Amino acid sequence: MACEATAYARAGLVGNPSDGYFGKTISISVRNFAAKASLYESAELEIVPSFRDRSRYPSVRDLVEDVKAHGYYGGIRLMKAAIRRFVDYCDGHGITLPDKNFSIRYRSTIPRHLGLAGSSALVTATLRCLMEFYKVEIPKPIQPNVILSVENQELKIAAGLQDRVIQVYEGCVFMNFDKALMQSRGCGDYEKLDPGLLPKLFIAYRTDLAEGSETFHNTIRDRWLAGEPEVVRAMEDFAGYAQSVRDLLRDGRGHEIGPWLNKNFDRRKSIYNLDPKNVEMIERARSVGAPCKFTGSGGAIIGTYDDEAMFQRIEGAFEGSRAEVIKPIITE
Repeated sequence: MACEATAYARAGLVGNPSDGYFGKTISISVRNFAAKASLYESAELEIVPSFRDRSRYPSVRDLVEDVKAHGYYGGIRLMKAAIRRFVDYCDGHGITLPDKNFSIRYRSTIPRHLGLAGSSALVTATLRCLMEFYKVEIPKPIQPNVILSVENQELKIAAGLQDRVIQVYEGCVFMNFDKALMQSRGCGDYEKLDPGLLPKLFIAYRTDLAEGSETFHNTIRDRWLAGEPEVVRAMEDFAGYAQSVRDLLRDGRGHEIGPWLNKNFDRRKSIYNLDPKNVEMIERARSVGAPCKFTGSGGAIIGTYDDEAMFQRIEGAFEGSRAEVIKPIITE
């Protein structure tokens, strides 16, 4: 038996990073980039290394460049942790797995460390393969919890549910992570929105290295857990922006969401020390009138534009920079 699964990059449209703080967010799938896992039955269990897991280099300079591009860890640790959490889930729910092994490999076109959720996409694709191979059904609202536990519990990486929810549900999703809701149901309220309600969107992303989300989230979580008033208020503000955008979209007023994206970024800037290179991306887009914000932890931005002429002005604003500008493919 063989199976293959795909999970797409994602962009946080508004509300992030409040998903890890009982907030609200809206995210979209970005089908321009994807992680794929392929699994087939074999005599022994094997995780086949990808080019991001290589350990042989022509020279020390090649090693340095590889580390700059892909970091010290490839996808193997994510897949190992995903398999571990899948087995733990099955054990915890009285599910007996058939006595058979597999080989699994992956490939990904999602740029790393740029806030496009490449790590969670790989975990999502791996979980889908495991569910198909072992014929195990995990309820859809619970799948993001299992995927998040791979990074939070197994690898001790701070993250929220947003990435995992949109990669499970795909398209465009409004997410409410209200604390009482999470505690009573074990998951948030996930509302699918018609992507056709969205305005024209662009994404710009750096082609050099940004920083991983684990670096970005660590200090803010400590401040939030300590009850720092400004951080607590900021998370409430982010959630409010997401609710406002959701209501505008449902009312057919998607062309009016731009100011909320600007508010989201400005509020983030008020409590974080941001990489000047990432802030420069916002400034370039805003210089031609494009409202925008980070897609995630930094390295990529998402914004709105009115027409093709404005999109071309956005492209022009990034000429000479180490960034690419694309139109996200969202259609399910």
